[in-house]
Amino acid sequence: NKKGYVSNESRDSIQTAIESLQYKPNLIARSLSTKQSNIIGLILPDITNPFFPELARAVEDIALTNGYTVVLCNSDQKSLKEKQYIEMLTQKYVAGFILTSSLLKTDYYKSLGVPIVGLDRATSIPFPTVSTDNKKGAKLATEYLIKCGSRNIVCLRGPKDVGVAEDRLHGFLEAIQNINVKSHVIESPFDFESSMKIIHDYLSKNKDIDGIFACSDASAIGSIKAAHSLGIDIPGQLQIIGFDGVLLGEMITPALTTIAQNIYQMGA
Repeated sequence: NKKGYVSNESRDSIQTAIESLQYKPNLIARSLSTKQSNIIGLILPDITNPFFPELARAVEDIALTNGYTVVLCNSDQKSLKEKQYIEMLTQKYVAGFILTSSLLKTDYYKSLGVPIVGLDRATSIPFPTVSTDNKKGAKLATEYLIKCGSRNIVCLRGPKDVGVAEDRLHGFLEAIQNINVKSHVIESPFDFESSMKIIHDYLSKNKDIDGIFACSDASAIGSIKAAHSLGIDIPGQLQIIGFDGVLLGEMITPALTTIAQNIYQMGA
């Protein structure tokens, strides 16, 4: 292991034996001895949201180049499930965790005794965190809708227990201050199907809506689907802007206008 003194003669003999026997270190046995593995636990809240697989890809790429393996854990935004994953990986001497949401108490995370980094939604933990300026991004999105002529705008905000959703709502509200626009705030999960149903129902009852700021690309794509099913022309009758910058947004027609985070750079 290149630690401590070994004579050149012994080193050569050992290296010859390694090669002839095709020896590979037993990483499980090594972790039992060192009390640490080369595993990093990546806790994601929803793997079906296209934002998180893109984020995970970057984490995996950088981890692998540094000799680490990433174990992906989908918490479904449930604290019990997150805790189960953390405790299982801690028993395997995980090297550290990357949390994209933080559903447990601060003292619990501190008690783990391993390096932790927050990513995206995990802004409430007392550890280094990588995130976007969500309030500024939401303000830019709303200002762009107004600049393009929208005057009756829906903010399809995320869940109330998610910090980035609150930040994006605040950015929306700041953008419409002292502006002659009509606004609506609707809560929705950050997922395609829920957003599609919620917006379909809302547009059916409010036919004069001409702009939607969806606080995630998944929600924005759901909104586009809902508008199409109602025969509403985009962008002629209704303008929609999302938040994230996922590749899927470029694959639909019309392509999604969005506030694009640098997802890969965040994960890296």
